[in-house]
Amino acid sequence: MSTAPDLYIGIMSGTSLDGVDAALVDLSQAEPRLVASQYQPYPQPLKDAVLALHQPTHNELHQAQLIANQLAREYADATQRLLKKAGVGATLIQAIGCHGQTIRHRPEHGYTIQLNNAALLAELTGIHVVSDFRSRDIAAGGQGAPLVPAFHDKVLRHPNIHRVILNIGGIANVTDLPIGKPTIGFDTGPGNLLMDAWIAKHLGKSYDKDGAWAATGNVIPELLQSLLDEAFFSTKPPKSTGRDLFNMDWLAHSLSGNEKPEDVQATLLALTGDSIAGAVNRFCANAKEVYVCGGGAHNSSLMSHLQHALPQCTIKKSDSVGIDADWMEAIAFAWLAQQTMLLHPSNLPAVTGAKHPVVLGAIYPA
Repeated sequence: MSTAPDLYIGIMSGTSLDGVDAALVDLSQAEPRLVASQYQPYPQPLKDAVLALHQPTHNELHQAQLIANQLAREYADATQRLLKKAGVGATLIQAIGCHGQTIRHRPEHGYTIQLNNAALLAELTGIHVVSDFRSRDIAAGGQGAPLVPAFHDKVLRHPNIHRVILNIGGIANVTDLPIGKPTIGFDTGPGNLLMDAWIAKHLGKSYDKDGAWAATGNVIPELLQSLLDEAFFSTKPPKSTGRDLFNMDWLAHSLSGNEKPEDVQATLLALTGDSIAGAVNRFCANAKEVYVCGGGAHNSSLMSHLQHALPQCTIKKSDSVGIDADWMEAIAFAWLAQQTMLLHPSNLPAVTGAKHPVVLGAIYPA
């Protein structure tokens, strides 16, 4: 007898600010099944408005609420398109897990802000919404991030092989799955966000496809070392970061202004690759397999750099272990929503530094 589907939607819009990933997931079995997916890019004015809120600005409280409303409408539109694509009615969905758009992440001050009007999203879709996943972990003394390692631990752990799951979005983070030991996970530093910002400034492109522009430049050793001297890289986990630290102002402090733009791009790619490799070598010792997800998994130059920097590891996209690299995080937030609806704790204190396990998220009933 087949088990009835247990359908959840996960919605992720990450630090890269590229758009909305929405995944319809059947969680009735031990292995999640991606039923359908929907990606839609942010309109450029919305992307610009969200980016502007990462720094103090005029009337920012009002602007933040207007943007939260707009984001909720984007999330609702993605949900409706997703359901239409799948041929599934809203009444069959248990809940939407919606991370929201991070504009501040300051766990050292006891708060994090992800923009989203979850009440409006519930109203527009007629589906229960789980949102604000990070705050409860921070209240318990944790970093509030990364949260996806709990999903990796549940689904991708291998009894005999030491694996690392590497997500390269705007920020890069790793989940360490050692044999017979607790899972840890942490942010390693910049993923794509500095490379994206640099190519946008100089070539007007949203990202460096396959790292092709970076491949035309040469790494500037002294610049790379200056960037790697950032204290965050040597800080022991638990740790998390974001645009609050890694941004164009941070980069500018290390630039003379005489560098060739393509050489800076090559150096930024090396920064991402070397900071990830350094984190794996330092904190995930003896790992044998690295499975990569997120947009950076499609950057062939970066993947080659990682393989060169981690010769002891097999490096592949997460597709090879059954979860599409583009949809890992959206699927994870569907799973996190399920855990919340069941009132199951889903943080990992060894990852976030929280004092104890907690149920994550706030529920907005339809």
